[in-house]
Amino acid sequence: MSGLAVANLYYNQPLLDIMRHDLNCSVLEANTITVATQMGYILGLLFIAPMGDLYNHRYLVTACLSTSAVAALFIASADSIHAVWAASLLLGACSVVAQLFIPIAGQYSRPEHKARNIGFVLSGLLTGILMSRVVSGIAAEMWGWRYVYTAIAAVMIVSIVTILIFLPEMRRNFEGSYLALMRSLLQIFNNHPRIRLNSLRAALSMGSMLAVWSCLAFHMAKAPFYAGTDIAGTMGLCGAAGALVASGVGHFLPRLGLRRFCFIGTSLQMCSWGIGWLCGYSYIGLAVTIIVLDIGLQFMQVGNQSASIAEMPEASNRINTIFMTFFFIGGCLGTFLSGWGWHTYGWPGVCLVGGVMAASSFALTFIKR
Repeated sequence: MSGLAVANLYYNQPLLDIMRHDLNCSVLEANTITVATQMGYILGLLFIAPMGDLYNHRYLVTACLSTSAVAALFIASADSIHAVWAASLLLGACSVVAQLFIPIAGQYSRPEHKARNIGFVLSGLLTGILMSRVVSGIAAEMWGWRYVYTAIAAVMIVSIVTILIFLPEMRRNFEGSYLALMRSLLQIFNNHPRIRLNSLRAALSMGSMLAVWSCLAFHMAKAPFYAGTDIAGTMGLCGAAGALVASGVGHFLPRLGLRRFCFIGTSLQMCSWGIGWLCGYSYIGLAVTIIVLDIGLQFMQVGNQSASIAEMPEASNRINTIFMTFFFIGGCLGTFLSGWGWHTYGWPGVCLVGGVMAASSFALTFIKR
C-alpha cells in the first residue's frame, strides 16, 4: 500500500517529454512538474504526516487518498502547464500517506526486528517508486499520458476500500492540539543532533538517486537511444532489481554500525555515477548505474531512518516527518540541479550533479562521528 501511494510522485518522470509536446512548454517547464510534485510531498511531510501521532490513521489515510484521486483526475483533464503544476503540488502533498506505514513498523516491532521490518516496508515503497515508472511509460506509449492519471485515480479509490477493510485501529501517541504537536516537532529537531545528521546525509543520497530519473527521459529521447516513454519507463525495472537485492540490508545494520553503513551506501553511489559518466550512452551502462544507485540509497535510508526512529520510538511519526522532510528536500534539490545540469552540459552535467551530492554525503559522514 505504501508503494502504491508514493508511486504518485514518480509516474510523471518517463512522461515529461510527451507532456512537454502536448502542453506546448519547454524542457525546464516540464521538469518543474516533477519539482512541484516533490515540493507538495515535502509540504505533506511537514504538515500532514505528524498527524499520524494525533489522529486516527484510517480516517487520515482515507482523506489523503480521496484528495489524491481528485488531483489525478484534474491533471488528466488539464490543458495548461500551470494547471498541471497546481494539481501536481496537491497530489504530492496527499501521497504522504506512504510515510504513515513506516512509523507503524518501527513502533510496533520488537527492538531486534525494528531495522529489518522497516527495511521490508522501505523495499516495498522503493519498488513501488521504481515500478511506477515502468507502468506509466508503457501505458503512456500505448494510450497516452492522460490515461495514466485517470488510472491513478482508480487505483486510489481501490486503495481506500482496502484501507477501510484491513487497517486496524491504533492508539494515539500524542495528547494535545495540532499546534502543540507542531511545536513538539521543533523541540525534537533542536534537541536531537543525531536526527539532524542522519536526515541530512540521507537527503543528499536521495538527491543523488533522483538526479538520474529527472532527466532520463530526455537523455533516452536523443542519440544513440531515440527511445520512447515505454523504454525509458522500463528502465525502472533496473531500479526495482536494485531495491530487491538490497531488501534485506537492515539485517546487517546491528553488525556493521550506522557509520559503516553510510560509507558503503555513499561509496556505491559515487561508483555508480562514475559508471554513468563513462558508460551512460549504452543500455548496459545505464542499467548498472541505476541498480547500484538504488542499492546505495537503500543502505542510506534504512540505516539513517531506523537509527532516527530509535532515538524516540514514542514519537515515531514526528521523527519520520523530520527525516522524510529532509529526505525529499534533498530529492527535490537533486531533481532541480540535474535539470540545470542537463540544460547546461547534457548527460555529463547530470552525472556531475549526482556524483557531487553522493560525495557530499560521504564527506559529511567522514567528518561527523
